[in-house]
Amino acid sequence: MGGDRLADLGLEERGPRAVRLRPWSVLVRLTVGEGAIVWFKANPAASAFEAGLGQALATWVPAHVLAPLAVDAGRGWSLLPDGGPILRDVLDRGPADPGAWEEPLRQYALMQRALTGRTEELRGMGVPDGRAAVLPEVFDEIVATSHGLESAERRALIGQRPRLVEWCEELASTGIADSLDHSDLHEDQVFARGGGRYAFFDWGDAAVAHPFTSLLVTARMARVRYGPDVLPRLRDAYLEPWTGDGRTKAELRCAVALACRLGAIGRACSWGRIFPGPDGDGSAASKETSEATARWLRELFAEEGLWPA
Repeated sequence: MGGDRLADLGLEERGPRAVRLRPWSVLVRLTVGEGAIVWFKANPAASAFEAGLGQALATWVPAHVLAPLAVDAGRGWSLLPDGGPILRDVLDRGPADPGAWEEPLRQYALMQRALTGRTEELRGMGVPDGRAAVLPEVFDEIVATSHGLESAERRALIGQRPRLVEWCEELASTGIADSLDHSDLHEDQVFARGGGRYAFFDWGDAAVAHPFTSLLVTARMARVRYGPDVLPRLRDAYLEPWTGDGRTKAELRCAVALACRLGAIGRACSWGRIFPGPDGDGSAASKETSEATARWLRELFAEEGLWPA
């Protein structure tokens, strides 16, 4: 997506480029026209699905995402408009009001509900499978291959597997359909577009999963900013669009607790995708992957859950 592609879009590049290299992507900031900004993003093979996913989401749920200017799904390349200020900027400028997270969470839940019928299409474009039905097998593989675990920890995790199976069965029994899980939803992944509108971006960690697993990272970040007492308020704001289907608030809250606990498996897996390559090869990236994977696996069975009653 060079100058010729920009010209095809009626855009003329003006000014120097700013390049940001990360293990999980290459991001280039381009100035076009009279000072407008566009962004080129290239994903590695493990998250190359993000380009096609972004294009599909712009068709399926256009009110909730940025519409790419151009996509090369085969290469994992996207050209995106600037989305404006991110939610972190808004939160940092204003008073310490956790209510600022409530409307983004409601809109995110509405988007997930709209995508519940798209799971096969999502999996078909390469979005990883994190459904409760497959999590025990995913758990087996990651526990067996993680170099960040001591032998005793590995045996202890394997011994806890029956609990994991029970949790997966209990979560599936709630009857809430699988959807798209951002898997890393926090204040740096949300555009505050003005007029009470929000757009969600950076889908490289996404998975097809129980929708409530999305609250795992959100809640952890909100707890750091506001303290633990805010969590029930944000959980209930997120759950508003999920009510009215014959489920009680207590049942929905229980499902959130289960989903967020099981979401630790998805986070452990996503670290392996962020830093592709042989685990345990001695590199800094491999060491970071091993440590992060082990940390999330330990959290899976932590006695103290994330959500207060």
